Amino acid sequence: MAKVSERKELLWRILVFIVSGIILGVWRAFIQILFVVNFVIVLFTGKRNKEIANLCEIWNSEAYRFMRYLTFETNERPFPFTNLKTLGKFEK
Repeated sequence: MAKVSERKELLWRILVFIVSGIILGVWRAFIQILFVVNFVIVLFTGKRNKEIANLCEIWNSEAYRFMRYLTFETNERPFPFTNLKTLGKFEK
């Protein structure tokens, strides 16, 4: 009986890999743009933009959760199969 549930979980991981992988890949390009924007903001104002940093942290957290799921470390599925989570906070 355990083999059936492990196979089912493996099939879920393949689906999650495809769907979440595409979403995270597109999102990564957006994050790279935000990195440049935040870099320019810091260059001219001397202060980081908290909202941009927090948005980047959401991506970092989801990419981490994605890798943990794909490597069988956890059975908690990443976005869009669960809600978005952040693992860190903005540090001043």
